[in-house]
Amino acid sequence: MDFYDQRRKLVSKLKKEGRIKTVEIEQAFLEIPRETFIPEHLNYYAYSDTPLEIGHGQTISAPHMVAIMCEDLDLKEGQKILEIGSGSGYHAAIISKIIGKEGHVFSVERISSLANFAKKNLMEIGINNVDIIIGDGSIGFQEKAPYDRIYVTCAAPRIPSLLIEQLKDPGKLMVPIGNIFCSLDLLEKVEGKTIIKNLGGCAFVPMIGKNGY
Repeated sequence: MDFYDQRRKLVSKLKKEGRIKTVEIEQAFLEIPRETFIPEHLNYYAYSDTPLEIGHGQTISAPHMVAIMCEDLDLKEGQKILEIGSGSGYHAAIISKIIGKEGHVFSVERISSLANFAKKNLMEIGINNVDIIIGDGSIGFQEKAPYDRIYVTCAAPRIPSLLIEQLKDPGKLMVPIGNIFCSLDLLEKVEGKTIIKNLGGCAFVPMIGKNGY
């Protein structure tokens, strides 16, 4: 199976749909092998634009959703990023390429076996600017705060106030709000004020934790 050819076709499709808009994000999608981040028996579907099961009731997001989130976060080289919900590590891997070697992703995952899976996957493709932390992502990760960008890969009942506190000013925070079927909200902090923009509907597994469900 020619995974790279499939990857190129997917990237071309996402560009035509307007999901991928920037060269940096296009290059990251071309470099990161999605097949590494899914169970082997699902490899046939690695480049289908759909979520896939990765165990424990969790999923790897559809590529178009990863692209949307990356584009709207307005990522820059050298930024410090907080990810809530590591999953299998794919989303963090994409972002690690966009922010470059001087940037860093701290990713919090509550399910230890998934966290270990993500660590293994990232190591396998030589990514070393992502740290996977086992813990309750709904409270963020105060130890390395503040962050230039924070994004959440699970649906929260509301924007957790602790995440807003851990965000730099200026900074951007992206959170799906709802329960499975939800709205993707982008919060921007500027001079102590917050502006929230709704980016449209989406579907994510629910956030479990102190500030989740």
